[in-house]
Amino acid sequence: MRGVAFAALLGLIAALLTWTRPGDPALASSPPGEGVVLHILDNGFHTDIALPRARLEARGGPLAEAVSALGPGDWVLTGWGDARFYVDQRPIHHRLPDGARAFLRPGNPSVVMLTPYGRDPALAWSDERRQSLTLSPRAFDAMADRIEASLALEDGRARIAARRPGDEAVFLASHETFSVLRLCNHWSAGVLNAGGVPVRPAHAFFSAEVMGAARRASELDRTASGD
Repeated sequence: MRGVAFAALLGLIAALLTWTRPGDPALASSPPGEGVVLHILDNGFHTDIALPRARLEARGGPLAEAVSALGPGDWVLTGWGDARFYVDQRPIHHRLPDGARAFLRPGNPSVVMLTPYGRDPALAWSDERRQSLTLSPRAFDAMADRIEASLALEDGRARIAARRPGDEAVFLASHETFSVLRLCNHWSAGVLNAGGVPVRPAHAFFSAEVMGAARRASELDRTASGD
């Protein structure tokens, strides 16, 4: 009996590790020349998504309003994380106890980061740390909707939860919670999946998996377009 239970557990683990959440193929089609370019950025353990500011502002709504209030920059870096650890910029050795708290305690408050960015990410980031992706306008809107859905709104507006002295980043309150079961890269993978990118949730603990999902989607797009 124990052997059967162990085999069932192994089967469940294997299923979770191989499970892929498919993207919506209906989001993929785009008229020629109307694709929206974005960039997934990897600092080695965390992923941000660089989005064209003008596209975000043109949508209207709480996310567009928050973006419009940022400092200058044609791009917006967006990411998600624990409301304390993500904001804190002290050297990592000063933050290890708080990192353990964020990682192990369930239900930690979280924030969505928006940072204006003036340089073209395609030039500012190396190919090893950046994956560019072209989405249809519908897919981009679906991705932006997913980011907006993370926000904890008050009277229909995003609420600033934190700022850093001397930093242009703005941290908006999110209604989602952070823990070992729901990390920053899980959020990035979910945002990409909302835009039609297939992802493997069980692998998304790691930034490399998010980059891999974007890379595979980019390769499929190039193959479909004949490039």
